[in-house]
Amino acid sequence: MGPDGEASQPQGLAVVIPARDEADRVGATVRSALGIPGVTAVVVVDDGSSDATAGEAAEAGARVIRHRRNRGKAAAMETGAAEAARLDLTTGRPRRPALMFLDADLEASAANAAALAEPVLSGTADMTIAVLPPQRTTGGGHGLVVNLARRGVTEATGWTPAQPLSGMRCLTREAFEAARPLARGWGVEVGLTIDLLTTGHRVVEVPCDLQHRVTGRDWSSQLHRARQYRDVALALAVRRARRVLARRRSA
Repeated sequence: MGPDGEASQPQGLAVVIPARDEADRVGATVRSALGIPGVTAVVVVDDGSSDATAGEAAEAGARVIRHRRNRGKAAAMETGAAEAARLDLTTGRPRRPALMFLDADLEASAANAAALAEPVLSGTADMTIAVLPPQRTTGGGHGLVVNLARRGVTEATGWTPAQPLSGMRCLTREAFEAARPLARGWGVEVGLTIDLLTTGHRVVEVPCDLQHRVTGRDWSSQLHRARQYRDVALALAVRRARRVLARRRSA
């Protein structure tokens, strides 16, 4: 049940995969995602790629939507969710399937995201978040963005997530709509978690054996982390301001 107490059991899964310059991996990810039980469609949003991401995804069996320029992860998720809804309506049997968001570089391990679906499809959670094991590839930063995100979620909701930036999630269509508009760019995960928890939705973390490419420590990777930090900080600041305003109004 959602926060309004009314049963809203999703039927099936629509997988949305935001992707940029993932031609080497997206095909394997799509094929693996198509094998997840209950999946009715896989939508890949090519977010301004300069390589063959779109072609590889389409060849693997995905419905591909292209952004002519890079618009960021949140925008790609919005586009993918809208296309999944459109595809559902064209069947003549609208079922409002649950939405599963996966990263494009999971390759064969994407099949293990099936564990995210069960609590949502059974009605025991409104959103699930994947908790990943230690990754086989080396790399990673110093935890600055993760720690910022974790502290922000705890401050806003009282709940401390293990992996606050995990992008692999499954949620009901109603929960997704309740969280819109999504926080911009890389702040989208933190925004989703805070917005759903503070509106009474049930959010749980689920261990998933997912493996993806770990961000390195070169200059481009450091720039990526700086953008992440900026977007997460903005998402937290916006939600903090909303809480302050709400308290003033109720005073």
